[in-house]
Amino acid sequence: MKSRENHKNKWMELPRIVDVGHGVIHDTGKVCKDLKLNGIGLIVAGSSTLKAAGKSAASSLEDAGYDVDTVVAKTPTLDEINKVETKACEAKISFLLGVGGGKSIDIAKLASMHLDLPFISIPTAASHDGIVSSRASIIREGKTVSEAAHTPLAVVADTEIIVKAPHRLLASGCGDIISNYTAVLDWDLAHRVRGEPFSEYASIISNMTARMLIESADTIKPGIEESAWNVMKALVASGVAMSIAGSSRPASGSEHKFSHALDEIAPKPALHGEQCGVGTIMMMYLHGGNWQEIRNALKLIGAPVNASELGIKEEYIIEALLHAHKIRPERYTILGTGLTREAAENVARITKVI
Repeated sequence: MKSRENHKNKWMELPRIVDVGHGVIHDTGKVCKDLKLNGIGLIVAGSSTLKAAGKSAASSLEDAGYDVDTVVAKTPTLDEINKVETKACEAKISFLLGVGGGKSIDIAKLASMHLDLPFISIPTAASHDGIVSSRASIIREGKTVSEAAHTPLAVVADTEIIVKAPHRLLASGCGDIISNYTAVLDWDLAHRVRGEPFSEYASIISNMTARMLIESADTIKPGIEESAWNVMKALVASGVAMSIAGSSRPASGSEHKFSHALDEIAPKPALHGEQCGVGTIMMMYLHGGNWQEIRNALKLIGAPVNASELGIKEEYIIEALLHAHKIRPERYTILGTGLTREAAENVARITKVI
């Protein structure tokens, strides 16, 4: 009799090294040596982040015996990604390092995937979980879309640098992490209603990161390096949850749909994590959960909790709620096939978003 075979398989990409702490930008060269990387490194950074961290990373690489080249990146468009890829090919680059708050990291992440080269993430702000995840945001035809990419081979997060970024960015990162609460609820709902694959392990990690920030909300303060360390720890854990799940499901649900809808509708959107935080308040209400706890935590952290604090007119909040279910329609959430205008106005008013 033949033995039963297990045909299940799971491919997970996780960072091999996560270096978080004071002054760790000076470990960049050592990290690359520990990863057995050879050849020339290309630092992809914005003009300001090149000064804030890129030059220190380059010095560390040179001290470790690497040749280093740099390229200044702007918006995450196909043209910018092609520019980085062309530079990498011409200079015979062996690995890429994205240095920045998100845009430079996304550009380097996608370029490295297209070129099949190792990639290292060096965040200068803890503004969202994309700095650790296997997803990248890119602008296509005037719209921001999320695309699959490789998980960073390593993350070097210097809290001495991150704490100097505007507190608004750190608060935005908290909003992105706290939104894991409703993302997991949506994922579980899709599993029960649509039979979508669900990972208990990934969901537990994702929920844990949100709970950790909510319980320590009163300690997330401007200029406190411990705050930056706690948020970065949560962002890394959230990225790991996505890697385990093989998708962004543990960290992206109806609240992210709302945020992406606002990006399309509002003339001047707020930061991604800020919008996700406000979306989480409303989506938790729809799930019948403790939306007041989420609102209170965001207020303690200093993140927006309503339209006025987002700097977005109330009418755009309602329109985004009505349009949100059309964003990634294959991803089932509590929004189902859409809210009525009356329901959208009710949820926004009851949760004090408008």
